[in-house]
Amino acid sequence: MENKNNVTEFILHGLTQDKTVAKVCFSLFLLFYASIIFGNLLIIITIKTNEQLNSPMYFFLSYLSFVDISYSTVTAPKLIYDLLVEKKTISFVGCIAQLFAGHFLGCTEIFLLTVMAYDRCIAICKPLHYTNIVNKRVCGRLVAATWVGGFVHSVVQTLVAIQLPFCGPNEIDHYFCDVHPLLKLACADTYVIGVIVAANSGVISLSCFVVLVVSYAVILVSLRTRSSEGRLKALYTCSSHITVVVLFFGPCIFIYMRPSTTFSADKMVSVFYTIVTPMLNPLIYTLRNEEVKNAMKKLWSGKVKRSEK
Repeated sequence: MENKNNVTEFILHGLTQDKTVAKVCFSLFLLFYASIIFGNLLIIITIKTNEQLNSPMYFFLSYLSFVDISYSTVTAPKLIYDLLVEKKTISFVGCIAQLFAGHFLGCTEIFLLTVMAYDRCIAICKPLHYTNIVNKRVCGRLVAATWVGGFVHSVVQTLVAIQLPFCGPNEIDHYFCDVHPLLKLACADTYVIGVIVAANSGVISLSCFVVLVVSYAVILVSLRTRSSEGRLKALYTCSSHITVVVLFFGPCIFIYMRPSTTFSADKMVSVFYTIVTPMLNPLIYTLRNEEVKNAMKKLWSGKVKRSEK
């Protein structure tokens, strides 16, 4: 494919064209983004400063919070700014950079959630061997693998976008740069490329989702031999992770497990996995986890005591 590119910038349609709605959305998403930063930073600080939260589950949770902050930062600040301006533009280089960062961090989160399901499966199904199987070295390698997997996926998506010829129009019907909207603007037949994109993004999302479902199915089967108290405790621990998985994977599968087409609902669905889920993760994990709540109370009481002195 000859790379004939006459486009130096793209015009984003944004989330809405209604000025009144845009002002309401500005206040709402500014609050959401502040909540993402504060909530996830609080989880990271709590886990890093509390020696009791040194299990692999909290190790992975701290990385999930870091990825959530980074992932939402790729799109949220630009979205919030664009809600107040008339002309929403992004340079070609900025668009490609946003696409790369979004897919890199989004795919890393998908792999990380899968790793967390594996961790819970081992912890519940093989509790006596858990510390030997999921030790610090294994945790480090698993986290490194999630970053490498996300990077490889993102490189493929970015190379596809860079090779596309753009000769106009340059208006993207979205609030951030993604592969499907760019394929729609390309001055060439993108059917084959669309299949590659669906295979790369959609298959990863669906495959990891299947692994997650199998992991929790194994957990449920293993719980049949436990006492009612043990079953409730295990289910209580896993329910938080299942909630996050459904909120994140559902929209991702809807967006990427299909050919290169765009729907009017795509923007609202994308808001879910780029902003809403990263905001809800701290609430889901803290409100349903007594250990984290107690650690946060100790952290807060310690700060109060130091300030009184």
